[in-house]
Amino acid sequence: MMYRRLYWSIWFLAFFAASLFFARPAFAESPRPTQTHAETAVATVHLLSRYHYQAPQLDSTFSAQIFDRYLKALDPARLFFLQSDINGFSWARTTLDSAILEGRLETPFLIFDRYTMRVKKIRGTIQKLLAGNLDFTVDESFEPDRSEAPWAASDSELYEIWRKRIKNDWLRLRLAGNDDNAIRRTLVKRYGHALDRSSKLSSDDIFQVFMNAWASSVEPHTSYLGPRAAEDFAISMKLSLVGIGAVLQERDGYVIVRELIPGGPALRSGKVGVGDRIVGVAQSEKAALTDVTGWRVDEVVPLIRGKQNSTVVLDILPADALDDDAHRRIALVRDTVRLENQAASGSIHEIRDDGQLRKIGIIKLPSFYQDIDARRKSPVQFRSATRDATRIIEEFKRDKIDALLIDLRDNAGGSLDEAVSLTGLFIDSGPVVIQQNSYGQTRIERVPSPGMAWRGPLGVLINRASASASEIFAAAIQDYGRGIVIGEDSFGKGTVQTLIDLDELERAPQRRYGELKMTIAQFFRISGGTTQLRGVSPDIVLPSLVDSSNFGESSYDNALPWTRISPAEFRSAGNVTSLLPALALRHEQRAAQDRDFLQFKEKVAELQALRKLKAISLKESTRRAERDRMEARAKARGKKGTEQQQPAGEDQNEDEVGDDGLLANERSLSNELAAEKMRKAARDVLLVESANILGDMVDLLRTNSNSSVPEIAQREKPQRP
Repeated sequence: MMYRRLYWSIWFLAFFAASLFFARPAFAESPRPTQTHAETAVATVHLLSRYHYQAPQLDSTFSAQIFDRYLKALDPARLFFLQSDINGFSWARTTLDSAILEGRLETPFLIFDRYTMRVKKIRGTIQKLLAGNLDFTVDESFEPDRSEAPWAASDSELYEIWRKRIKNDWLRLRLAGNDDNAIRRTLVKRYGHALDRSSKLSSDDIFQVFMNAWASSVEPHTSYLGPRAAEDFAISMKLSLVGIGAVLQERDGYVIVRELIPGGPALRSGKVGVGDRIVGVAQSEKAALTDVTGWRVDEVVPLIRGKQNSTVVLDILPADALDDDAHRRIALVRDTVRLENQAASGSIHEIRDDGQLRKIGIIKLPSFYQDIDARRKSPVQFRSATRDATRIIEEFKRDKIDALLIDLRDNAGGSLDEAVSLTGLFIDSGPVVIQQNSYGQTRIERVPSPGMAWRGPLGVLINRASASASEIFAAAIQDYGRGIVIGEDSFGKGTVQTLIDLDELERAPQRRYGELKMTIAQFFRISGGTTQLRGVSPDIVLPSLVDSSNFGESSYDNALPWTRISPAEFRSAGNVTSLLPALALRHEQRAAQDRDFLQFKEKVAELQALRKLKAISLKESTRRAERDRMEARAKARGKKGTEQQQPAGEDQNEDEVGDDGLLANERSLSNELAAEKMRKAARDVLLVESANILGDMVDLLRTNSNSSVPEIAQREKPQRP
């Protein structure tokens, strides 16, 4: 995500107050919209209409888009609503725009009422299906993706959709070796928990779903953050919070401790363990406990967070205790918890080839974070991605690395300032990115201070989930010729968002209104083209497990188009273009001999073939035959690997685990954590190959040091690409 926080002029406060309108709900049932919701909706409409990069025209066409997106948010797989329900609300399709403008929010809540009614009815259908017998000898099929399917025309048609869905789930569990009684228990619990979630949605939840349907109808990256979501976003940017230092998760009607964060109060106390169930929370040792059994995680977390040095009391049911066993009351003093697992981290990959040792430093950067509040208080003491990366690079220099790889896979972005300052670690001076607002005015963001932290060979690893700030950084490195970009086409998000604190505008004494994340500009590469829609294309392409047609900016139906403006004037920092043919050739030769890389490519091919299947057989004999063929291919890959030359002492990788038919939270916590640990410890094929490519670059530069191959940090004359 790319954003800059704006503080709007004080004049808008008067406009905000004068524009509020609230109509009392016509029905008494809960949940219902509140006055706060109405006020928030009206303010959001006016802000988006005035300041958005692509301000919406409030008309019947836009109203229909909001209507369709709200339905999709509630029922994305079209498993609950009937076509008659949609027809029954047809009057709302063209009136939502004016209703929101006037603060009238009854309609989305009425639609949600119909949704909950359908959920209750489907509960009975599921119970009937799970109690009966399913015939797995019939030759019929199941469509897993119903996002674009027509709405069911009748209850009987919806029954058939659910019958096949349950039959597919049952068959997956049966093929994994479960008996029918165990399968029935698993599915009763699974569907019970899933359907119960709708009954736990509050009016705030419904409002947020609807407002995001409204905001995303303007443009994909515009959204509304309720007070809780806004707080979570702030935590993700500063990588710290005040709490007890525990990662929580919902399991079997409880909120459990999934992980203890190093240095946090919970771990330091020695009284809280992984798997413990939190059944009550109190705000002091003398205060009454609030029973949180059956609550959602996002409802429990606010009770546990609080002011630094304050006390929170937890009523805990130990992980190994029965439901009626004795509880433990534990008092913990809240403290600042650092989320180090979400910060930049460094490692060194060693390559030994023909007696030569090359060290490749790798910086994994999950996001472009910055503690804005701390920076505001002290410009010289605050946490940021650039500061952490600088520290890691200095450590790498002491270890005498030969090349540096910045791993931006799955990095969705963050602070624009951080993207610019991080680029400045590798570019001595010059422009990094060009911003253009809705009026066509441009502003060039430049390296904040001269001097490079690293002058040697550089690579950037990206994937389809690398977006926004990641694309700014990768594009700048590529345009300057400073390093090579490896991986796959990035996301294609070339827009800039601002966060508007609605509570600041209203001067609310406490958080009530939340924040609006709004697109205010588009950014362009210094070479003139935007990364919007097309993303950044790598210099060396690696295989991808992602379906780019369903993930990325191009998958949105209302994404801004690709365009170009005049480039900025800049000096290249090198020229790696002449190295690319040799690097690509070495990569292809090595990949053809790498067992793990070949297996990865085979899995990519299998996944692509599966995506082409629009339906899955529900006949047991057919599914068993399909499973046997997949297992045979997996065994063949393993056998093929043992026939190849394998370095002494190198572990043989396990092949993919078969489908057990379970959802993540249906497996035991210990098994889930063990599997997660194994995944983290497994050989990262793409990262290893990227490091090898950088090793090739080091080798080529050394070999051709006296030839026409330019050095990475070579300076050239000013140019306009």
